Amino acid sequence: MPVINNVKKVRKKNRISQKQLGIDLEVSRQTINAIETGKYNPSLELALKMENYFHVDFHDLFTLKEEEE
Repeated sequence: MPVINNVKKVRKKNRISQKQLGIDLEVSRQTINAIETGKYNPSLELALKMENYFHVDFHDLFTLKEEEE
């Protein structure tokens, strides 16, 4: 199942740039961009760091897209 992520929406709501988020999470801006565009699924560790960073529930950042039958 594909992963739907709301990282970009949450990041913009908090007025944080990709560059700053990358610095704060110790990854590159390119990694943040790849996550936001769905080209890369973050490791569990990075996903949990994002959850803590934004003080949101994990499901506010990532969910599984249900497959239609």
